[in-house]
Amino acid sequence: MASDAVEIEVGGRSVRVSSPDRVIFEATSSSPEVTKAMVAQYYADVADGVVRALRDRPVTLERWPKGVREGMELSTRHDGRGADAFYQKRVMRGMPAWAESARVLFPSGRRADELCVTEAATVVWAAHMGAITFHPWAMRRDDNDHPDELRIDLDPHGTTSFADAVRVAAVARELCEDLGLRGFPKTSGNRGVHVYVRIERRWTITDVRHAAIAFGRELERRTDGVTTAWWKEERGDNIFVDFNQNARDRTIASAYSIRPKPGAPVSMPLTWDELAAVDDPRRFTVHTVPTLLAERGDAHAEIDDVAYSIQPLLDLWEADLGQGLGEMPYPPDYPKMPGEPKRVQPSRDTRNK
Repeated sequence: MASDAVEIEVGGRSVRVSSPDRVIFEATSSSPEVTKAMVAQYYADVADGVVRALRDRPVTLERWPKGVREGMELSTRHDGRGADAFYQKRVMRGMPAWAESARVLFPSGRRADELCVTEAATVVWAAHMGAITFHPWAMRRDDNDHPDELRIDLDPHGTTSFADAVRVAAVARELCEDLGLRGFPKTSGNRGVHVYVRIERRWTITDVRHAAIAFGRELERRTDGVTTAWWKEERGDNIFVDFNQNARDRTIASAYSIRPKPGAPVSMPLTWDELAAVDDPRRFTVHTVPTLLAERGDAHAEIDDVAYSIQPLLDLWEADLGQGLGEMPYPPDYPKMPGEPKRVQPSRDTRNK
């Protein structure tokens, strides 16, 4: 008979995890099954790293309470009704008294309270509630309008692969160094690569998004196989620099987050040299990452040591404006933004035909 609950000790607290034997990830030909208790224990094992990535940030939870199975759907509705999995953007009922929240402002102008991770026990409790992936905001809870993180999302499109993303990431590393920035790379947990830069908290979300656009455009100039084209039909077989991941309320799976893919892969922080040597990011899983972390430490351990200026990128943005390269489209659920071009898919823009 399956046990009703287990207690997981983490950070001086004991967190109850119900239905511990529920299978969240089924076994594959190369990976054993992962139960709910194993997910919770994984987050306890990587506590230092995952809390570093989440600390004092509002966080959207990706909840898969039934487990991850082929054919299951992740809802994009705010209430998640009728779906197997959903994004939790507001604090959940039954949140422990010791867990904390943060007030956020959505692009619509609405406000809400989201879970805010201040200690490892909060992460384990969220796992008990079916969360497998943590999507933190780019700002801390004490200032909802000034990010402290620039996020470069290198997303393979068309026939491009993880290897292509790694190649472009190496160019991104050189660009960071030329701009006086230090980038911290990680696998996305799927095919992509993320590069994070800690920045001074004196620029608006719009400024940081413009810095990301400028970064992407400079990557396009420096190497082939890169695009900043927002519309999928225009991206071709290129690595897409998703600048809109720096818009308000847009989030990326955190370092050490589990992704809803077969084998329970993890978004893994790496050094630049480690990233260059990776042939298959799927080897970073719930089963392998705790041991790797214990052996060599967190590759992002120094990420909070220095906050950098994005003024060099904003100078590139201004230079691009002088060349007629201006604002880019926002995500479709945003209100019309100042200076934004037409939000119409090119193939459907009858006014240009």
